[in-house]
Amino acid sequence: MNKLGVMINVNAETNFTEKFQEAREMGLCSCQLSIWNPALYTDENAAAINRAKEETGLEVSLLWAGYTGPCEWNFTAGPETIGLVPVAFRGMRLEQLAAASDFAEKIGVSDIATHVGFIPENPSDQNYRALIASLRWLCNVYKSRGQNFLFETGQETPVTVLRAIEDIGTGNTYINFDTANLILYGKANSADAVRVFGKYIRNTHIKDGFYPTDGKNLGREVKVGEGLANLPAVISLLRECGYEGPYTIEREISGEQQKKDIADTITYLNTILQ
Repeated sequence: MNKLGVMINVNAETNFTEKFQEAREMGLCSCQLSIWNPALYTDENAAAINRAKEETGLEVSLLWAGYTGPCEWNFTAGPETIGLVPVAFRGMRLEQLAAASDFAEKIGVSDIATHVGFIPENPSDQNYRALIASLRWLCNVYKSRGQNFLFETGQETPVTVLRAIEDIGTGNTYINFDTANLILYGKANSADAVRVFGKYIRNTHIKDGFYPTDGKNLGREVKVGEGLANLPAVISLLRECGYEGPYTIEREISGEQQKKDIADTITYLNTILQ
């Protein structure tokens, strides 16, 4: 059976052993580490993560790598601020994503994911061509270390992600499939997206939500099972694709309600998977 995991958001105060132990106590086998601040790619943090892995037995399946500069999670400013698509931030963020590769190597993680941004759907768009060239360089950096680059789904249609992977052409480019983001961004039905790019999925964010209700703001994220992601159908299709990676739970709230919702999602997933 596929392992169940959780997204752990890392900041300067994160106690890795404590967080890893919490995950183990919930019956989880793996986690993704989300590090938005590249300044946290330190030898001290790498050592602390490696100790936590050894002490708890929790696997780190993926490094989710963020970057500096503005990111506005909407349909108006988002295209000009998120990811590598905006030319103004591309060079800086490519360097930061290359630094993520160095850090991933220190903690023994081979898969690195990020939001690339609102990729142009027109393959003749000059910015699309420049973006693909930049991603090809980054993917080759990762390839030289035996690593994979994963697109976090969200801002792009499934066909656009598929085309980008094909056009990069380095053979180490895959997908971190967020089961809610395609809905939140109004880009696709999650189950149908698996039919388009399922063979490239290497990891997941198990999440749920609703479509946008206006032209400026994303849809609303909710607890798994309460939205439109249709996890039973998604998991069935992933199995048809031969997916063997983890089901990594992400709930984008905080506090005790987040812990409760994650626990409920574990129960929900175990019911489906059995």
